[in-house]
Amino acid sequence: MKFLLDFRWSLAALCFLLAPLLADAASGRVECNRLLSKTLAHAVDYCVLLPPSYDANKTQRFPILYFFHGLGDDAQMFVHTGGWNLVEDMWEGKQLSEFLIVTPSAGATFYINSNDGKVRYEDFLIEEFLPTIEKKFRVKPGRANRAVSGVSMGGYGALHLAFRHPELFSSASAHSAALIDKLPSFLGGGVAQNSPRARVFGGTFGNPPNAAFWDRNSPIGIARTASLKGLNIYFDCGEEDDFGFESGATALDRVLTSRKIPHEFHLYPGRHDWQYFATHLPASLQFHSRLFYKQPSAGNAK
Repeated sequence: MKFLLDFRWSLAALCFLLAPLLADAASGRVECNRLLSKTLAHAVDYCVLLPPSYDANKTQRFPILYFFHGLGDDAQMFVHTGGWNLVEDMWEGKQLSEFLIVTPSAGATFYINSNDGKVRYEDFLIEEFLPTIEKKFRVKPGRANRAVSGVSMGGYGALHLAFRHPELFSSASAHSAALIDKLPSFLGGGVAQNSPRARVFGGTFGNPPNAAFWDRNSPIGIARTASLKGLNIYFDCGEEDDFGFESGATALDRVLTSRKIPHEFHLYPGRHDWQYFATHLPASLQFHSRLFYKQPSAGNAK
């Protein structure tokens, strides 16, 4: 089943055709590599988008944004979707401060430890990936210089990780996050193991999905009790999301609002596709950009 996001649409093709023209103006670069994980017992691919000053000034250190891809994509999501050209244009147009953007491959893990304990992706992120990346690249130290974002499955992962570890991140954002407020109805009646959606969730959440495990890990559930003071939060979703994730996004908004936790939330026209993501990605990048270099009190929106 084709699930969540396929970024390889017409806009990506257009950016590919324009790439030779943009190459002369580009001054940042993309570095892709892999990390051999002891936690996962296999190598994990990742890509890092390095800003223009990274090579020009060998002593300068930069904030870092971890960006999580959606299901069906991989570490090169910014490369093959044209997102890299978008970021480059924003840097060159002075619409974005300079920071690293790091995207690890995550398969269908949802960026968490699986229900059966066999795949500990969250542990990998916290114990191996973040420390390794921040040792390898010139990154400013501390929570104030670290943020996380993502789209679809990656939006779920970004909010989950930030809500579970707010001491590590100054800000978190998500586009079209895979937020589900009523799991049985989303699965189409719910417990059937042959449900296409149940199979997609199976490797991480169990098949049929373990509802209690889902609730414990859902950003909506975590937000009900987590101490999120000082965490800047932004998320948006399309009003016509193909998977109904606007319902989950609205539920998260209600939870945060009821607890008086500052955050910024938007429902925009659009579906669960590349066009929606490409339209709203600049907003979250600028959200993190402003916070990296100003660090105001958390949230000035809802």
